[in-house]
Formats: sequence, structure tokens, C-alpha cells
Amino acid sequence: MRINLIFKLIFAFLIVITISYLYVAKYYKSAEEQHASAYAMATANAMGQGINLGDFYETPYADGELRLKLQPDYINVIANAGFKTVRIPVRWSNHASVDGAARIDEVFASKVEQTVDAFLAKGMYVVLNMHHYRQLDGDELREHEQSVNPDLLQMRFLNMWEQIATRYAKKSPRLIFELYNEPHNQLNNDWNQLAQAGLAVVRKSNPKRLVMIGPAHWNSAYYLNELVLPQDADLIVTIHNYEPFEFTHQGAEWVNSKLSTGITCCDAKQEARAVSKLEVAYRWKLEKGYPVWLGEFGAYSKADLNSRMRFNQMMVKASAERNINWAYWEFASGFGLYDSTEKKWREGLLQSLGMPLLK
Repeated sequence: MRINLIFKLIFAFLIVITISYLYVAKYYKSAEEQHASAYAMATANAMGQGINLGDFYETPYADGELRLKLQPDYINVIANAGFKTVRIPVRWSNHASVDGAARIDEVFASKVEQTVDAFLAKGMYVVLNMHHYRQLDGDELREHEQSVNPDLLQMRFLNMWEQIATRYAKKSPRLIFELYNEPHNQLNNDWNQLAQAGLAVVRKSNPKRLVMIGPAHWNSAYYLNELVLPQDADLIVTIHNYEPFEFTHQGAEWVNSKLSTGITCCDAKQEARAVSKLEVAYRWKLEKGYPVWLGEFGAYSKADLNSRMRFNQMMVKASAERNINWAYWEFASGFGLYDSTEKKWREGLLQSLGMPLLK
């Protein structure tokens, strides 16, 4: 009797060990085999040339007040130029209640939705993001930005995404969500966990919608290996590239240590710095099996025009060689391709992106 009991206990122990081994093996196998869906890959390849609708909805002002106002004809202007994708940065946090619920102002939300619908009606891909939630990153607040209880920051992030995702749940699959623009500073250590939670919120109402997630440290490709993607196949990974920074941001008023102007582009060392991030992203893409999208690049207007054009040509060529589509930063502000005063494209900049000459 006692021997039989011992054998039974040993047998039960072996069963538990075997089941545990199979579970762990299955988990690690799934993690190793995790890769993007064919749908995500095909969409990333189809997104083509894109443009950012910068300085409209991501300013701290209501509807771009004191900056840019979205004119009805801008939709046609962008679509007719041949862009296939528009990225719409939105500072939801400054248009939401300061409590944990973060209720988004309906008037503001409706304006954003009308813009999204207008571009979708043109058959374009639309990337809708959350932009400049500065307190979440641990940045100093600027004029017109509202401060909230620090303990509520991540709760507000998730609750805003729940509202956004629910609002757009029935929209065209050409609408893509981007969880957050350029996580940095205090988010560098928390971003993987918060991105996982944010995606889970989105998936409750949008189980198959494509979602973009980028690495921390300002969406730098150099930190792709620190990005832990959720177990989800319908993802596109986004990066930004403003190297060489002292050229692309020369004279920029918002840079903490204002950079000197008069820097030209692009010699061999500058090109190597710019292309380096794209090469890192390309190799990561091949290894991990997820598509990469260059969500921002460009040079500020304080740089000379010919250098800006050469920079654009270099970036477009290097991206094409690595099968990475892109969105230029941006439409009609400090980096702008379009002169909103003269109501016309800056043709040299537009052509430097490989866009056709417009009549």
C-alpha cells in the first residue's frame, strides 16, 4: 500500500512537470515565432508617401488657435498632390477633463473626426495618434497647457484611448491608430508596459484594427531592441529620424539649446548619420518580422532650401532602398511643404520627395 502510494505520488509529480514543460515550451515558441500579419505587412507597403498634418490639432490651443486653422481646401490640396497617407497628430490631453476619466471635449473631438472622415473619403490611409501629452513624459508644461494630478497620468492615457477607440471603431480599416508620439524621459522605462495596456484598451473595441507602436527615446531606431511588442500580429512599428539633428533643427526656437544656423547638408558624414537609423530599422524589421514606418523626418525652414531638398532626396532614397514608407514632417508650418499665405506648394521641396510637379 505504501509503495503504491509512493509510485502514485511520483507519477503525479511527473505529470505536473511534463505539463509545465509543455506550457513553457509553447510560450517561448510563440514568442520566438511572433511576427506581423500579412495584412499589416501589405498595408505598410501600400501606405506610400505620406505627410503630417502638423501644428493643427497637436498645439495646446483650441483648434490650432494662434497657429494654423484647417481650411476646407487643404484636404483636396493634399490628396491631389499624390500623397497616399496623412498622419494627424492630436493633443487630446489638453482637450480632456483633468480628472482620471479624462473626458474628451466633444466639440474638439468632432472637429478631429471630420478631418479624419474627409481624408478617408479620399481613399487615403490616416494615422491618428496621441501627441504631446507632455506631463506623461515628465516634460515641463508650456503656456496654455493644463496640469493634472501626476497619479492620474497613465489612467488618463488609457481612458482617452478607450474613448478614441470606441468613437472610431466602425471607421474604414484605412484608419490606423498610433498609441503615442515619441515617448521619452520618464516614459523610457515605463513605455513597454503602458503600450501593452494601451493596446489592450484599443483591442476591446477594435480587435483587428492596425495599431502603430514606436520605441521609447523619441521613437529612435537605436532603441528598437528595447521595444517589447505585445503578442499581436496587427502592428506596425514606427520610428522618427531627424539626423543630423544640428542641421534639421538649426534655429528651432523650441530646442532647449538653440542650434546655430548656416549649417548645410549633406556631406558623407551627415549622410552616414542619417542613414544609420534607417539601416538599424531595416535590420530589425528583417529579424523581427514586423513592418517599419518612418513617421517623421524633415528639416526646419531656418536651413537653406537647397540643403533641405538634398536632405529629403537622401532620406527618400535610403528609405526606398530598405522598403520603408514614410510621412514627411509637415504640411504648412515651420517645416512645411505648402505655403499657406501664397496658397501653393513649395515645388522644390515637394519634388525633392519624389512627388510629381503640379500644374
